[in-house]
Amino acid sequence: MTRTPLTLTLLALLIAAPASAQSVTAETDVSLGRSTEAINAAGVQLRLFGPIKRSDWRIYVEAAFGAVTTSDSDAFGAAYPYDRRLRPMEMYVERMFRPAGVLVGVKTGRYRTPFGISGRGDHAYNGFTRAPLVRYGANWTLSNTFLETGVDLLVGTPRFQVETSLGVPTDEGEYQRRRGLTTVTRAQGYYRALIIGASYIRTPRSEPEEWATGRMVFRGIDGRWAHRGLQLRGEWLDGEPFDDVKTRGGYLDVMFDRRWMGPVTAIARFERLDYFADEHSAFLRRQTAGARVRLSQMLALQLNVIRQPGGLTDGRRIAFDAGLTFSFRY
Repeated sequence: MTRTPLTLTLLALLIAAPASAQSVTAETDVSLGRSTEAINAAGVQLRLFGPIKRSDWRIYVEAAFGAVTTSDSDAFGAAYPYDRRLRPMEMYVERMFRPAGVLVGVKTGRYRTPFGISGRGDHAYNGFTRAPLVRYGANWTLSNTFLETGVDLLVGTPRFQVETSLGVPTDEGEYQRRRGLTTVTRAQGYYRALIIGASYIRTPRSEPEEWATGRMVFRGIDGRWAHRGLQLRGEWLDGEPFDDVKTRGGYLDVMFDRRWMGPVTAIARFERLDYFADEHSAFLRRQTAGARVRLSQMLALQLNVIRQPGGLTDGRRIAFDAGLTFSFRY
């Protein structure tokens, strides 16, 4: 399916779904941002999600539009492309079963690549304005705008699940993989306030140059833990974006929110990425500190100070990002 028919199909679903499934929820996010890397950004995301009338299936449909004044920086690229195009993002149906006490989930359509901490909400609305270094396609690794069109099967118990996805890449944004089969396997377990996961992906490479051969293969572990307003989460991955090179790295996010802080959630991120390619090798380090401020039920402010010792796109080592998001449901 080409992108033009896919976009038209998505828009038709956005229009038709409320008429055919009155329990479906519509949601809109409008975002504005400014970075000291001389970047202005604006974006809109439209979603429909909820149960399909008179069935046990649920639908999720999303469209997005975004624009930035330059594409050289990863500012505001946490989960959506900003290239002045209205585009489809996720568009799938899913259903959960419980045969004989076993948890079984089926998803089919177009969905984000289920490797590690991959949900749009995990990266777009938690206070961080940029994707982790290991989740930005320009860094010889995975991208948060990778999407699969295929089938995803989850099997397990409430405390442990194994998820398998078979599909083909239908990515959005600047960094896109070649066509071919993608396989993703992910296992996740829960113990009290701790969640631990492990993932494996084998997929076509995203490097467009002809000299890059082979497939993209990555292995990863991730974890999340929360206690008394403190939340920790992070990922570590290693693998090969194409033959004869290696990438490894990860990040740790810290989020702190107590009642005495009012509408403010303090955030911090520590990350690294090592790319091994002989004389073309790169070793990136970055630290982020900031806050997410809930100004009202529908309005949130994100403030980030980013320090990258090796330098940002404009040569500076420190940048300040500010973003404002207005969200409402109807």
